[in-house]
Amino acid sequence: MPSDSTSTSTTSEEQPKSIMQPARADLLPPKDDPFTLEELKKYDGTVEGKPIYVSIKGDVFEVTHRSDVYGAGKSYNIFAGTDGSKGLGMSSLKAEHAVPDYSGLDEKDMKTLNDWHAFFLKRYNIERKLIPDVRVL
Repeated sequence: MPSDSTSTSTTSEEQPKSIMQPARADLLPPKDDPFTLEELKKYDGTVEGKPIYVSIKGDVFEVTHRSDVYGAGKSYNIFAGTDGSKGLGMSSLKAEHAVPDYSGLDEKDMKTLNDWHAFFLKRYNIERKLIPDVRVL
């Protein structure tokens, strides 16, 4: 269930927050500059002052303002600097699941992945589009 908030408690007077809150008003139009997985690794939250990127289904999101969640040593840092689509779909924080190939996900996990993608679209700017690494022999 998508949520990058660390607080889930509510009082009897508070309404639980929907995970699909309205889109942020300050989001910029999506960018589609190509970006390889190798380049993406440089934006993993380990270098102070450098943006933090998370890719889902090939869309590279800039999540720096949530370094409390995606920064080095934080709960979702496993997804920083990579495309962790499979892991998000599986609701897994295991490193071996934080990979871009989500083709083996079942219907339930695909729904979870699509929910995460929709959540990110409403919360974070798309900075780049992930492309396959091209190796010249």
